Amino acid sequence: MVVVEMKPEMVGDALTRLRRARGQLNGVIEAMEEGRDCAEVLTQLAAVSRALDRAGFKVVASGMRYCQQARDDGDEPPMTEQELERLFLALA
Repeated sequence: MVVVEMKPEMVGDALTRLRRARGQLNGVIEAMEEGRDCAEVLTQLAAVSRALDRAGFKVVASGMRYCQQARDDGDEPPMTEQELERLFLALA
């Protein structure tokens, strides 16, 4: 397995999305604990799911840009296109 260090410049927006999702998830948990309406809970849960998906896509997109920049600089990228594709498809 290839290890690619998550540099801050690669994950900034993804971290923002994950923090937002964490807040939404806390809201879902509270809603469930308080016995709120099922439709409300499911709507919020769907929002959390979308936020997590988008954060994952941001991480993959950042990795793709990082690897392309390495190729452009004449360096060996830390991941192959196939490895990046596999990670992308894992989110789908």
